[in-house]
Amino acid sequence: MMGLTESSSASSSFHVAIIMDGNGRWARGRNLPRLLGHRAGIETVRGVLEAARALKITHLTLYSFSAENWRRPPDEVDGLMGLLRFYVQSEMKAMHQKGVRIRAIGDTARLPADITRIVQEAETLTRENTTLTLTLALSYGGRQEIAAAAQAIARAVKRGELDPEKIDEKLFQSFLFTSDMPDPDLVIRTSGEKRISNFLLWQSAYAEYVFMDVLWPDFSGAHLKQALEEFYQRDRRYGRTRAEGAP
Repeated sequence: MMGLTESSSASSSFHVAIIMDGNGRWARGRNLPRLLGHRAGIETVRGVLEAARALKITHLTLYSFSAENWRRPPDEVDGLMGLLRFYVQSEMKAMHQKGVRIRAIGDTARLPADITRIVQEAETLTRENTTLTLTLALSYGGRQEIAAAAQAIARAVKRGELDPEKIDEKLFQSFLFTSDMPDPDLVIRTSGEKRISNFLLWQSAYAEYVFMDVLWPDFSGAHLKQALEEFYQRDRRYGRTRAEGAP
């Protein structure tokens, strides 16, 4: 098997997306409030980001707050917003110094105004960085993203700016939040659950999935490396057979 850093460097990009699951169960198992589980999850993000840089991952997307998470109890949502506010404010300068670009995707208009401002400040500060792109999926849902793209295309057609006959996969993708990002190569979900929970539905069409039986606050750089090792053992044929010369 090709070494991790060698294989990552051999291609122009390598995108890992993570469904960070298990904060609540981690807290419950320790008789702690759920918010302390989310706080522990923030600490995990720091370590995973460092590991991603060391492993030459170029894009790391974290499912930070789903569109469905707005249905949680108001006090938990407020707590999550507070942690997000703290994390971006406290980490943006350090990440900038390390060459990390920060991005956000999702229906960010639903976020509190001050968090939207902080996220925009982080995006502006780090825009030219190229070591790693950290994308935070905030108020994000895959179905909602696809519906929004369809609406935008329909409006362009109605205005006479777009010929319906010209609509293909490439054009549709240009209307997604991730239009300037490579599709994920690997999607990891922690906590032992085996579902994708409305995450990057369009973009993950040919991604490899690794489901890990570890709660997110216990996830480490070693787990990330383990997931990558499993990825590199997969035979990715994109619908073709070996005889057809699949990449």
